[in-house]
Amino acid sequence: MTTSATATTATTATIAPAIRPYQSYVYAYPHKTAYRPLNPRPSLRDLWAAEPKDSLSLYVHIPFCEVRCGFCNLFTRVGAPEGLVSAYLDALERQADTVRDALGDGARFATAAFGGGTPTFLEAAELERLCDIASRRMGADLAAVPLSVEASPATATADRLAVLAERGTTRLSLGVQSFVDAEARSAVRPQRREDVEAALGRIREAGIPVLNIDLIYGIDGQTERSWRQSLDAALAWRPEELYLYPLYVRPLTGLGRRDAAATDAEWDAQRLRLYRAGRDHLLAHGYEQVSMRMFRRRDTPGTGKEPCGGDDYACQTDGMVGLGCGARSYTSALHYSFDYAVDMREIRGIIDDYTARPAADFARAEVGRAMTADEARRRHLLQSVLQAEGMPLAGYRARFGTDPAEDFPAELARFAERGWLDPDATGLLRLSPEGLAHSDALGPELFSPAVRAAMAEYDLK
Repeated sequence: MTTSATATTATTATIAPAIRPYQSYVYAYPHKTAYRPLNPRPSLRDLWAAEPKDSLSLYVHIPFCEVRCGFCNLFTRVGAPEGLVSAYLDALERQADTVRDALGDGARFATAAFGGGTPTFLEAAELERLCDIASRRMGADLAAVPLSVEASPATATADRLAVLAERGTTRLSLGVQSFVDAEARSAVRPQRREDVEAALGRIREAGIPVLNIDLIYGIDGQTERSWRQSLDAALAWRPEELYLYPLYVRPLTGLGRRDAAATDAEWDAQRLRLYRAGRDHLLAHGYEQVSMRMFRRRDTPGTGKEPCGGDDYACQTDGMVGLGCGARSYTSALHYSFDYAVDMREIRGIIDDYTARPAADFARAEVGRAMTADEARRRHLLQSVLQAEGMPLAGYRARFGTDPAEDFPAELARFAERGWLDPDATGLLRLSPEGLAHSDALGPELFSPAVRAAMAEYDLK
């Protein structure tokens, strides 16, 4: 089973009838459902021996939330029995020590992020411990590199935010989804607008430089008017970033278990309509579009800790070091992680297994997928072309010695025929506004046949 959302044919006049505009959010390639158990398990020391390690990214996964939203298929559990968070942090320390030893001398981190789940599920003292794991055990200088942390309104408390601000957090991403209480309930996200506004006030008071607000369009009962209400409520806080996400109904999620008519052409048309309305509204209010989902306020000042010159993607296409049971790691030859699940019982079992592991067990990769030359090209193209600024052709040629038109002639011809490519881009492969709008259809078309087959064969649990 794949994790792609079920969506039917769109009928808007701008796309061919057979194209589903909302197929899959391609935030990483290949997806974890294409990973398989590694036998034998390779040692991390061998995997990282020949890798550049002077500009690594650190990602630490915290698999806990106070509630699980109806649309969520993230690797996370609701709540934690007494002692589980401490046991999880103990395991993170063992893993960090083992991984740092495997990286060897010269490893340097250029960026760091805490994700989940909800990292601010941790209490203030536990967040201090988490920061210590990143800084003292992994060697990431949180005072000098960009640090991004995800939060929810209920867990964005003053004491937790104070810890994050003091430890160098440059970006706080708040999952709001909707400022309309009825829409939040429809998305199985129990929250009140007054609580969301209070959390935003605390974040601004904490002085974290970049505030990102996540909003979702396509919720049952949402209209262009209510969507505008949420956008304006977010804009009132002048967030440095806004992410606009289309709602997906995925297997094994709360909404996925409902018998809802959320898979027809009207829903596709609604999401496209709301996307365009949201995009145009933000562009008119001083934001620039970075990708289909991301919008940045044009007057956003730098934090002094921008990675790789401020780029949002592909500063390094590999070099990701993940800690935690849901984190991925990327080398040029292998992407690896632990087991993956969506079902709550399976997730709880994987977390329990992770917390019980001895340090030596973290010295080898367990589940992953080898990166061939073809997959590396696809990944580079996906990472780059889905950004609004496009992909420099010279950079692609310098890295791979070929031209993308030679490597992907059929795909690029289809994209051009559909009007998804900007014909006026010079020296760039860049999407048109309509191409950006259809990023979730374009991205999956660049998946290799082997990855498609592996995803299709995966037994989602």
